[in-house]
Amino acid sequence: MKKLALLLLCFACQQPLVHAHAVVTDHSLKIQPIHANTAETVTLNFNSKIELGLSQVFLVSTGDQLSPLALSKGELPGQMAIAVPALSPGDYALKMKVFAADGHLTEDVIHFTVSP
Repeated sequence: MKKLALLLLCFACQQPLVHAHAVVTDHSLKIQPIHANTAETVTLNFNSKIELGLSQVFLVSTGDQLSPLALSKGELPGQMAIAVPALSPGDYALKMKVFAADGHLTEDVIHFTVSP
């Protein structure tokens, strides 16, 4: 019985850490705001690897208008780069549906302001 308990404990300790959802842990909008009338790239960092081909990010503008944005792989694991077009001053949001590498879907919204 002791051997079985020890075996189970060893097995449990060797299991990799599994994240159930891809959660945004950091983003470039915190340190680098988007400037008016200039196309920018926004990076999002997640707590796990993501399936870029199954994920979507939309720009939300006045009147809840949704525009799909182009995504690419970031420089770091679990990072996404988003091409944001030139925007007029105002309030916007990035609405995302992101699939973690383990298949879990996470939806999130990040609000930001474009200043003149």
